[in-house]
Formats: sequence, C-alpha cells, structure tokens
Amino acid sequence: MDPEDRVGHHVKRVEQELMAIKNAAVKPSGLTVPQYAALFYLADNPGMSAAALARACLVTPQSMATVLTNLEAKGLVERSQHPWHKNVLEARLTEAGATALEIADRAATTIERRMSAAFSDDERAQLIALLHRVSENLHSQAAEIEGGNGNKALSPFHN
Repeated sequence: MDPEDRVGHHVKRVEQELMAIKNAAVKPSGLTVPQYAALFYLADNPGMSAAALARACLVTPQSMATVLTNLEAKGLVERSQHPWHKNVLEARLTEAGATALEIADRAATTIERRMSAAFSDDERAQLIALLHRVSENLHSQAAEIEGGNGNKALSPFHN
C-alpha cells in the first residue's frame, strides 16, 4: 500500500506538524508541549494524581512521571501526599506554573484557533467526527489482536 493512500500516514504527519509548531510557539514560556499539557489540565484539576494526569494528557504514566519531575524541578508544580492515600502524590500549579501556563496557552490557543479557522463549522465538526470514527475502528481492531496486546497498546487512550 502506497504511503499516500494510508490514512495513518496523513494523521501522523499532521500530528507531527502540529506538535512541531506548538513546541516552537510554547518555547518562549520555557515549556515543552507535554509540560504545557500537564499544566493545562492541572489548572482546572488541582490535586490530580500523575496517573490521572497521564490519562488526560494521553501519555504513559512513565512519561508523565518525567514531565512532573521536570516541572517540579523548575518550580512550576508542587506535589504533596494525598491525605488518605499515602502512596498517591497530588500535583498543583505554583504561581510560577500559572504564569508559564498563561504565556504558553496564549500561543497554543492562537495555533488552535488559526487551524480551526481553515474550516467551516460544519467541516470542523465533520473532521472531528471522522477522527472519532478512526479511533473507534482502532479500538475495535485492538480487541481482535491475539494475546490482548492491542488492548494493552491502547490502554492510555480511552475511547
């Protein structure tokens, strides 16, 4: 099958382009896109665990642990033990983290708005619906892969 005929090739290319331009845009804030995403979700959900944050940001728990360690070292988040669940660390933005998020979010939001502006409202809704259908198809295929490996591979991504 030719690469130009593969939907996955086009999805991957666009995802890579989006991440590259977002990385360039959020760089002045001192953040990477994964760090920005973590701060973005923490802003609305203070006290999230690393596992919950990983699910929200669509990364593995191991990747999120690294992101949070780096954010904590920069003084952008603070982590404390959950009052009841002693093995769970809760993460919260610091004042510096909120400032970095504000700068990064302006840049990221500009990119998202300009990207969305390339579509009519109906086209945008159709694109989102088509991407959702691709996701559903992949989750169906994962369930069919022998040994449960497909479901494991998609476990960070809840459909």
